Amino acid sequence: MKLHDLRPAEGAKKKRKRVGRGHAAGQGKTAGRGTKGQKARSGGAKPPYFEGGQLPLVRRLPHKRGFTNIFKVEYVEVNVDRLNDKFEAGAEVNPLTLAQAGIIKSPRELVKILGRGEIEVPLVVKAHRFSESAREKILAAGGTVEELPLR
Repeated sequence: MKLHDLRPAEGAKKKRKRVGRGHAAGQGKTAGRGTKGQKARSGGAKPPYFEGGQLPLVRRLPHKRGFTNIFKVEYVEVNVDRLNDKFEAGAEVNPLTLAQAGIIKSPRELVKILGRGEIEVPLVVKAHRFSESAREKILAAGGTVEELPLR
């Protein structure tokens, strides 16, 4: 097979429909546009937001900007320096003990441990997320880190 032997598959190429070229052509007279009306005229297509002259919705609501992501996950942030004061060495820190210590409001909240400050006591910290610096500081103090599942 040579380059000059190549042909498109049977039925792959269709002829362009030439409308408005007489009654015998099958698309003569109104050329598939129906009878009269705005869409039968040239330039009759209006933009998608056009509402017949009424002020379009996109112009009536200029103050509505952006959107709210319904899948956003909110965390309560706790820095490692807060753990120093409330827990003694070897204690387990989890959402329940954080709520009992008054650091967070509810044990049902998702907790993220952040790395501000220093931690001197070794703790077993269980939270839903950890920043890299918090993870390093807890491990450097001799503690352990465990990530909890998100519900």
